[in-house]
Amino acid sequence: MVLPFWYTHDVKTAISVDDRLLSDADRAAREMGLSRSRLIAVALESYLRSRRQEDITARLNEVYAEEDPAEARVVKQIKAKLRATIKDRW
Repeated sequence: MVLPFWYTHDVKTAISVDDRLLSDADRAAREMGLSRSRLIAVALESYLRSRRQEDITARLNEVYAEEDPAEARVVKQIKAKLRATIKDRW
């Protein structure tokens, strides 16, 4: 049987979690009206989304950290002209 690409299903898994963390998770799940499994799934989705965002931000920072010498010269010239214009007006 071939499933459509968008089809997902739940998979059971076993993980080891500190007693206190599990107790806190159970309390949060009750307060939120979620099952423990759903709380963990939501938390994991949030964590993975955050990691992807951090990765994208890191890559963008790398790209924009590289200064183009020609661009730096143009910015310096513009700033100099702006300073001269302001100085002349005052």
